[in-house]
Amino acid sequence: QVQLVESGGGSVQAGGSLTLSCAASGSIYSSSRCMGWFRQAPGKERERVASIYSGGNIFYTDSVKGRFTISKDNAEATLYLQMNSLKPEDSAMYYCAAGQWCGEGGIQHWGQGTQVTVSS
Repeated sequence: QVQLVESGGGSVQAGGSLTLSCAASGSIYSSSRCMGWFRQAPGKERERVASIYSGGNIFYTDSVKGRFTISKDNAEATLYLQMNSLKPEDSAMYYCAAGQWCGEGGIQHWGQGTQVTVSS
């Protein structure tokens, strides 16, 4: 069963914007304390980009602070990542994730990924 489905990736020029969406099943959305976005570029380790706990605590990795915004729509069980002022180094496969805590070991569900490519 596909329980996390990402969309919104694409190819943009540096300085442009994209909004990623993650549609979650109701059971995952309601039971997961953490939902977030991870990314992985070729030859590099997967890193946590942004996450949000059910209690409201939000995390951003330093490289995206001030440019990316994570949010949730509870009525639609959807997670978003608004990405502004994109840079070539943001190019990666972006994965939606959900689990009991936001560290990778706490993630129980992963989406299939959506590609983001930023040209210089």
